[in-house]
Amino acid sequence: MRDLKFKKFSQSLTVLMHLAFWAFFLSLPFLLRSPQNPPGTPRVKVPDEVIILLNMLTIPLFYINANIFIPRVLKRQGVWFYVAYILLSMTAVLSINLSLRNYVFFPELPSARITIYTLFPVFFILAVSTTYRLLSDYLADEQQRKELENEQLKSELSFLRSQISPHFMFNVLNSIVSLSRKKSDMVEPVVIQLSDLMRYMLYESNGTRVSLEKEIKYLNNYIDLQRIRFGNDVKINFEADNRLSHQPIEPMLLIPFVENAFKHGVGIISDPVIDIMLQAQGKTLIFKVRNKVNRRFKEVKDSSSGIGLPNVQRRLSLLYPESHELTISETGEWYEVQLSLHFNGDHPLKDRSLTEAING
Repeated sequence: MRDLKFKKFSQSLTVLMHLAFWAFFLSLPFLLRSPQNPPGTPRVKVPDEVIILLNMLTIPLFYINANIFIPRVLKRQGVWFYVAYILLSMTAVLSINLSLRNYVFFPELPSARITIYTLFPVFFILAVSTTYRLLSDYLADEQQRKELENEQLKSELSFLRSQISPHFMFNVLNSIVSLSRKKSDMVEPVVIQLSDLMRYMLYESNGTRVSLEKEIKYLNNYIDLQRIRFGNDVKINFEADNRLSHQPIEPMLLIPFVENAFKHGVGIISDPVIDIMLQAQGKTLIFKVRNKVNRRFKEVKDSSSGIGLPNVQRRLSLLYPESHELTISETGEWYEVQLSLHFNGDHPLKDRSLTEAING
C-alpha cells in the first residue's frame, strides 16, 4: 500500500516538473527579450501568442526524441540511424516553423533571422530531451541494479540463517545424548527446555529483528542446558547487562560464538572455563566469549566444524557493515572473541532499500 502511494506521488511529481519546465521554456523568449530592437532591425511587433504557439511546436519533438528515437533507434540501431532521424525531425520542424513565420505571421523578418529564431529552441529542446532520457535510463538502471543486489543479499541472508538450524541441532542433540548416558532422569526437563529453544529459533527469529532481551534469554537457556550437561566439569560464567535490553538486534547473532566456545573449550583441557560477558557502554553492545584451549593437543575437526563463525562473520558484514568490530585472539591458553555493535539509531543498516529487501 505504501509503495503504491509512493508510486502515485512520484508520478504526480514528475508531471508537475514537466509542467514547470514547459512554463519556463515558453516564457523564456519574454525573459530574454530586449526592450528595444537592435539598430537596423525591422520594427516588427510579434504577438505573444504567436511566439508561444511557434515554440510549442518543439514540445512533440522533446517526447518523440525521449520516448522513441533514443530507446528504439539509438540503442537498437546505432548512432548513425539516430542522427538521421534527428536531422529529418529537425528539417520537418524547421520547415513548418519557417512556413508559419514567413508566410502567415510576420513575413517582414529576414529569412536568416527566422532560421536562427527557429533553430535555437530546436537545439535546446533536443539537448534537454537527450539529457533527460539518458539520465532517466541511468537512474532506472541503478535502481534495477540495487534491487537485484538486494534480492541477492536477501537470498544470502536466508541461506545463512537456514544454516544455523542444523548446526544448532547437531550440538544440542549431542548434549542430550551425553546427558541421557549420565542422568536419564534429567532428559525430560532438558527436552522441554530444548523445545523452548526451538520455539525461539523457529518462530521468534523469523523476523528481521528481535529485542536484545529475547536474545539474552535464548543464550541463558542454552547455557543452562550446557550446565546440566557438564555439571561441575566445566566452569561457566555468564554475565549480562540489561541496559540495552530493548535494542533490536539480528536474531541468533550471538549464539555461534557461545556454541564455538562449548565445542572447542571442553574435552582434553585441564580445568575448562568458559566466560561469557555482555556489556552496554552507551549505545555500544560489547559481547565477549573466551574459553581455554589445549595447545599440546591438535583437535581433529569434523566436517561441520567452522560453520558458525564464518556464518556470523558474513552476516555481520551484510547487516552491520560499518557499525561493528569483531576481534578474535589467542593468547596463552585462552581463545577470546569480542564483538562490538554500535547502535546509532533505531536501525543499524545504512541502506533503507536493503532493509526493505530483507523484510521481503
